[in-house]
Amino acid sequence: MLPRYTRPQMAAIWAPANRFRIWFEIEAHACDAMAELGIVPEEAAQAIWEGGRKAMDALKADPDGNVEKIDAIERVTKHDVIAFLTWLGEFIGPSSRFVHQGMTSSDVLDTSFAVQLTEAADILLADLDRLLAALKKRALEHKDTLTIGRSHGIHAEPTTFGVKLAGHFAAFTRNRARLVAARAEIATCAISGPVGTFANVDPRIEEHVAAKLGLAVEPVSTQVIPRDRHAAFFAALAVTAASVENLATEIRHLQRTEVREAEEFFSAGQKGSSSMPHKRNPVLTENLTGLSRVVRSAVVPALENVTLWHERDISHSSAERYIAPDATVTLDFALNRLASVVEQLVVYGERMKGNLDSLGGLVFSQRVLLALTQKGMSREDSYAAVQRNAMDAWRGNASFLALCRADKEIRQFLSDDELVALFDMGYHTKHVDTIFGRVFG
Repeated sequence: MLPRYTRPQMAAIWAPANRFRIWFEIEAHACDAMAELGIVPEEAAQAIWEGGRKAMDALKADPDGNVEKIDAIERVTKHDVIAFLTWLGEFIGPSSRFVHQGMTSSDVLDTSFAVQLTEAADILLADLDRLLAALKKRALEHKDTLTIGRSHGIHAEPTTFGVKLAGHFAAFTRNRARLVAARAEIATCAISGPVGTFANVDPRIEEHVAAKLGLAVEPVSTQVIPRDRHAAFFAALAVTAASVENLATEIRHLQRTEVREAEEFFSAGQKGSSSMPHKRNPVLTENLTGLSRVVRSAVVPALENVTLWHERDISHSSAERYIAPDATVTLDFALNRLASVVEQLVVYGERMKGNLDSLGGLVFSQRVLLALTQKGMSREDSYAAVQRNAMDAWRGNASFLALCRADKEIRQFLSDDELVALFDMGYHTKHVDTIFGRVFG
């Protein structure tokens, strides 16, 4: 996690102190369930909570110092959960012998990981809500702002800038739904003991811990929670990141000097170049393009983590220690940066209209083609006639309408009034309300 691209709230989820807090709560809730089942004395469960709270207070007061104590124990034990339990036991006292009864390390690690991922998902969902609100506001603002639609980067037919933004709104709405589903899928608890058979830990203990942590029970944990769940989670993050890059790339293209239809907000005192004072570079959206690649890089290790030896190995563990903080922290930052870009995006409607008109009406070529076929001209002949005049207009010889008016073959089928009517911009925007109704309801 690079501080440059890290927001504190998301970083706190992956801080060691938060991880150890969750570990303690898992162990303490499990002890409560064991006490209810008569496996451990009730006073021991109470002592575990009391001592554990003292440990958590100490951890909160001096996180670095206490994390270092746990790390020092781990350097001897070579086992992180044992190191934590040893440190925790110093605060609990004799009743610490009842902690972790019948459980295995993965019960703590995987359940804790599920809690962290759901906490991260909640932040990301809030980020998406901010971005969606910004996209909706700007889409409605520019619902009727005419612009040119491009295919292959070349002028195609007219659209509106609002329709463009509505498309991105729809994509991020789908991303939000994917993340909601991924959160639900990852929010599972496994307290099933070695190889997941519940031989030494009653299934009711798992049910109790799951309920306390707001998780579902993992049907078959095998000792670890199946990693297809995690793969789906990181895939949802990756698709969201791809949508971030898609919108960022659109803005970057629109900001090119030759296009200049929209641009990132350029603040007072901002400098675009160390050498060229005139530069106004799309640095934020270029940054978002790079950050999106980082998020997507988590997908391959997440998919490869699905394959583990038999009931469990830890080949997944080292990869997850990297990809979980990095992917969630980076996407959190990217979504907030993109929301800010959209909120402050400078839109040049007149420039959009100027670019739209720059090729002398070529954007109406399909309308002329269709009108000719409706009047009885074959599609092949219609295409040839329209393209012939379109290429002349492309070379700047005259406007497309003027060339069509002078074309004897076209005039055999279309009158002057009929031709002029085909160059009506409103024809291309007549269903914008329908599109907005589908997207925004």
